[in-house]
Amino acid sequence: EEPAPGRRGEWERGDEGPAERGPGAAFHMFVLMEDLLDKLKLLSYEEEALRRHNMRPLSRHYFALPTNPGEQFFMFCTLAAWLISKAGRPFEQPQEYDDPNAVISNVLSELRSF
Repeated sequence: EEPAPGRRGEWERGDEGPAERGPGAAFHMFVLMEDLLDKLKLLSYEEEALRRHNMRPLSRHYFALPTNPGEQFFMFCTLAAWLISKAGRPFEQPQEYDDPNAVISNVLSELRSF
């Protein structure tokens, strides 16, 4: 069954690509990343998370563009671990060469327990 188009060519199901949602949909990820960065700055992520691990601050579009997946994954895991700890739950900081599946499994398990 083919999904029925809604207003202005939008699809009613959530499985459509950016072209079906309108011309601005391709830039939505950039807006989300800028919002994320603003929220991280409010939580002082540069002082509390990055300096502890000797990492550089994120650019406005760090996670919006796939530049270095390994580095981006490790940054994501570092921030996830820091945010879980900031929420009052003890969480071990993942290491760069840990098994990615195990790290994500631990993060998701901790988030489910919230």
